[in-house]
Amino acid sequence: MGKRFRTVYMTAILIFLYLPILVVVLYSFNPSKTAGVMTGFTLSWYRELFADGEIARTLGNSLKVACISVAAAGIIGTLGAVALARRHLKLQGLMEGLSSLPIMIPEIVLAMAFLAAFTFVGLELGMLTLVLAHITFCIPYIFIIVKGRLAALDISLEEAARDLGAPPLRVFRDITFPLVFPAVLAGMLLAFAMSLDDVIISFFVTGPGAQTLPLKIYSSLKVGVKPKINALCTLMLGVVFLFVGVSQWIRAKKT
Repeated sequence: MGKRFRTVYMTAILIFLYLPILVVVLYSFNPSKTAGVMTGFTLSWYRELFADGEIARTLGNSLKVACISVAAAGIIGTLGAVALARRHLKLQGLMEGLSSLPIMIPEIVLAMAFLAAFTFVGLELGMLTLVLAHITFCIPYIFIIVKGRLAALDISLEEAARDLGAPPLRVFRDITFPLVFPAVLAGMLLAFAMSLDDVIISFFVTGPGAQTLPLKIYSSLKVGVKPKINALCTLMLGVVFLFVGVSQWIRAKKT
């Protein structure tokens, strides 16, 4: 009975998680504009999607913001995690708590804080403010994951390198960073996903010419979501599944 219950339970969870995704994929091939009515099979929504220059522009903005933000947050978060993990500082617990605070603050509050700060210093809302805001809320994801990895590492490896005369920079380059690189990559991927689909913060700090794809989709809700958005979601899901499949294949090949 226990094994049967676990099987039913896990099946129910998988259905609950993936059924909405399957529905989106099915509707992307549905000729009808009415949701819930499957009337056949068509690729017209994909053709309409590829012909929409506005979606391509907003997708480019989203990818640009995400890449720049994640690159900057990766450097800052990794260096911050190394500094706090390898140095015993006064008020270290307070500093660690403040570093992860943006994750716990509601997005609407964080968005208002960004807007107030940018207005106070006189920054015009646009691509710059959008990138700065995304860097700020991406840093904690990388910081927490890298710091957790550093806590599990054997510090004697770094001490041995220093005893052999290696300067701190070389110890970090040859010992510390290669060991924490999987955590850095995991944190950056998570931060990339959070940046790519952010709506609330982006809505408050963006300006003309810096609209992102989530904001474009959100604004279309006022007149109803067109089926080509289902096609866009299907393509994005396909890219995600492709990356996951490649990573699993690489991992299986290494083992």
